[in-house]
Amino acid sequence: MVETNKDAIARKISEVEIIDMPQEELNWGSVSLSEVLNSDTRLEASVYNIEGRHAREILKKCKWELSSFCGDNGLATAYHRPRFKRIWVEKSPFPIYQPSQILEVYPKPSGYISEATKTDIEELRVKKGQILLTCSGTIGSCSIVSKTLDNKIFSHDLIRIDCKDEIDIGYVYAFLKTKIGNTLINTNNYGAVVSHIEPEHLNNIPIPNPPSMLKKQIHELVMKSYELRDESNELLDKAEELMVNELRLPPIDDFKPEYFDTSSNLKNYSVKFSELSNRFEASFHVPIVKSIINHLKSHAEEVTTIGDERISKKIILPGRFKRVYVEEGQGTVFFGGKQIYELDPSNKKYLSTRHHKNRIQKELRLIENMVLITCSGTIGKTALVPKHWENWTMNQHVIRIIPSSDSIAGYLYVFLSSPYGYELIKRFTYGSVVDEIDDNHVSQIEIPLINRGIQDEINRLALEANKLRYEAYKLEQQALIIVNEEVIHKR
Repeated sequence: MVETNKDAIARKISEVEIIDMPQEELNWGSVSLSEVLNSDTRLEASVYNIEGRHAREILKKCKWELSSFCGDNGLATAYHRPRFKRIWVEKSPFPIYQPSQILEVYPKPSGYISEATKTDIEELRVKKGQILLTCSGTIGSCSIVSKTLDNKIFSHDLIRIDCKDEIDIGYVYAFLKTKIGNTLINTNNYGAVVSHIEPEHLNNIPIPNPPSMLKKQIHELVMKSYELRDESNELLDKAEELMVNELRLPPIDDFKPEYFDTSSNLKNYSVKFSELSNRFEASFHVPIVKSIINHLKSHAEEVTTIGDERISKKIILPGRFKRVYVEEGQGTVFFGGKQIYELDPSNKKYLSTRHHKNRIQKELRLIENMVLITCSGTIGKTALVPKHWENWTMNQHVIRIIPSSDSIAGYLYVFLSSPYGYELIKRFTYGSVVDEIDDNHVSQIEIPLINRGIQDEINRLALEANKLRYEAYKLEQQALIIVNEEVIHKR
């Protein structure tokens, strides 16, 4: 058979492509039979991955004797609840929280379940002093049940850890928050699509057992951190209560919509031409928004908008951009709206300062007491930037409001984070697939101005709460430093 020039060229191109094709690097290592037996004969490669084995080697070299994390001879016991099918209702005495919310400083219920739900609802409640560990999807996120979460109902996808000695609570929590602790937790997961771990997997995790004095020092730092978080939540509750009382606001569910035709089962209402604002979506003109605004106008000294120069200096919606990430410690901390409620945002990444210097300075950089609003996907989550977020960056899915001064920042945050502020934010939502709002919409959000003395007190409470969260962050970081330097890497 004679090869044509066309065939020869095609063959040569194919040969070049094969030669130039980069070979995928494989992580591999040898595993002894005893390691397999000690790991409950598990054969998944993730159980014996290089990072996990490296973490165990580091712990073997530390000064302190190693103990089991959980089990009969361990520092703690662990369990989770059986799976169950939730029966969701609009309102009930059983508000429920999702496992991912344990990282939030002040989580709100994700919904309500019916008492007819076929599970022991009371056993779903978490107890003060427990350590909570996510065990499905995102593995290894942990929190301590303090006053804020005590007796709250959480779903089954959460491991509850009870320490046998009280001083181990803060110590175990801090260990799990370290890179070594988190790595060891994640080497025990299983599942091809959604990762899982079980309580019994914690029995095989080693943990150093330093002297009681050292563990007590770590425990007290952690627990003080959580006490400050609780105090900050109480101050914000007090601030919102002052605002509600001054404006005589009824519960949000008491704002009854006025329908155009009550004889129809279809929700319908009329809108004046002068009130259209060039928006023809029914969602923009929902009656509850009109009711809230009318109530504010009746009880506030003045109703203005966020775009008013007395309220804000600038409203920033960063543009979309291709991100250049670098290793930890080599760039600027970068996170997203999903972590907006967290004290120390999880899954932090690091933006290249060299590649994004101008954008960071003009659009992405966070400033203490700046007000943040998520504006894409999930709309209306708000936060007041604490001091430790200063000069960190967030993605383009979060709008930044630079208040006109610190004398209005806290009050602005309290109103926008309330159920009433949320409704006024959400009304501007547009988009057929992904919900969006923009900076122009935020500038139009109504905000009531009230008696100056009460408004200043609300503002003071919010800023004080923000300072307490900064102190809480510092205490936890101090505890983590001690665990890393005096326990894990102590030779």
